[in-house]
Amino acid sequence: MSYKIAAASSDHINIDLSFGAAQAFDIYEVEDGRYSLAERRIYNAPDGCITEGCGSLGCGNGGAKGCGGEGNSPKVDMLSDCRCIICRKIGFNITKQLEKKAITGFDVDCTAEEALEKITDYYSRLDAHKSLRGFAKEDLRQDF
Repeated sequence: MSYKIAAASSDHINIDLSFGAAQAFDIYEVEDGRYSLAERRIYNAPDGCITEGCGSLGCGNGGAKGCGGEGNSPKVDMLSDCRCIICRKIGFNITKQLEKKAITGFDVDCTAEEALEKITDYYSRLDAHKSLRGFAKEDLRQDF
């Protein structure tokens, strides 16, 4: 099974940006448990949108509905083909928007490589219907 993971990184090494602060995301393609960098997606804020923190506290609407006050955050829409998103921090409203699109958000404090190794292993076990003992979402977060 092939899928994509989006990572918020300023240097392509560390997961060091919150969802709101990320102006670009590294997109990794995962196939057969192996990942590779496929592209870098750059977020272009809509006119009149305060880009720093957009989808969080920007745009004058508290971020509950994203820029413009309707629907999802444009960043969520931009990443809607990803299975999960890895960030330093993802706010409550964005987490809810991701959940509605069946996208998992991971708050981590580690390198991209560490996160990708653990997450691809987690999904490989999940997809193969193997035991996830020791891979509960809470345990996975603690490992980071």
